[in-house]
Amino acid sequence: MRAGAAHLLGTHDFSSFRASACQALSPVKTMRRIEIRRIGSGERCRWQFVFEADAFLHHMIRNIMGCLVRIGQGQAQPAWMAQVLAAQSRLVAAPTFSPAGLYFLGPQYDSAWGLPPEVTVGAATDPYDGLA
Repeated sequence: MRAGAAHLLGTHDFSSFRASACQALSPVKTMRRIEIRRIGSGERCRWQFVFEADAFLHHMIRNIMGCLVRIGQGQAQPAWMAQVLAAQSRLVAAPTFSPAGLYFLGPQYDSAWGLPPEVTVGAATDPYDGLA
């Protein structure tokens, strides 16, 4: 899954991961960070996915998760993610993943906006540290 996710880093047209109801003016977004962690082992393990981007499209993370799960289950190779991204079409991607267990942790803004430090890029800490 990590190898597949690596194809999404950087600035891309994320149309393949965009919901039909998306109202964003542009599908071009910059994915700055993707972290994938396995916490625990055996049947009681859980997975943590952290995505950081300049903005997200409607259902973008749910659609990316559908593709990552397909890769993680061995139904697709990691390079398939690059093909999905390049196609710029929802028709080639995996089904939209369930929202259950997916949480938006909040926005982070560029410090140039003069907002409080706790909401600026680079100031945030991992909210899951120590919860394993």
